Amino acid sequence: MLAVPEESSVRKVEDLDCGIVATELVNYTRNYFAKRGLNVKVEFSYGATEAKARLLSGIVDVTETGSSLRANGLRIIETLLTSSTRFIANKQSMATEWKRRKIENIALLLKGAIEAREKVGLKMNVPRNNLDAVTRLLPAEKSPTVSSLLDPQWVALEVILEDKVERDLVPQLKAAGATGIITYPLNKVIP
Repeated sequence: MLAVPEESSVRKVEDLDCGIVATELVNYTRNYFAKRGLNVKVEFSYGATEAKARLLSGIVDVTETGSSLRANGLRIIETLLTSSTRFIANKQSMATEWKRRKIENIALLLKGAIEAREKVGLKMNVPRNNLDAVTRLLPAEKSPTVSSLLDPQWVALEVILEDKVERDLVPQLKAAGATGIITYPLNKVIP
């Protein structure tokens, strides 16, 4: 993203002609301005690029959501590049059994890490007489894990769920009789 401070008079890419831009993507950014016939000096930025925007004409920064730019009072002028992550293996490697197995294992772990980004684990203790009421509230891939506790009147319950569901669900679980509710981030979820 090409961004400038909110208070900047820059409104379009051409307004940066004869300006200075900081970025970690030096060659790409130089080529971008050169293709548009703009004379923009591009400087390498060693991290914290957003903080340099007010010292220069603008910045080019890699961002997923733009929230860091907005948090630093920056306004996006233009998207220079949209990208997505790809895992690529050549056909020769896939034809070799041990290499194919390694590639498939790496792909599995990467998918698990991606899947885990928007999920949390949820644990709680539930009186057996409230178990049906609590489990009806829970979304789960198949069904929640229920473990007996030392006290036969209680069970421990564990489930994986979308993190956006968790904040609304926890008060409902508490009202249904769950106690000792714990939520935790996940590193990987392998389907």
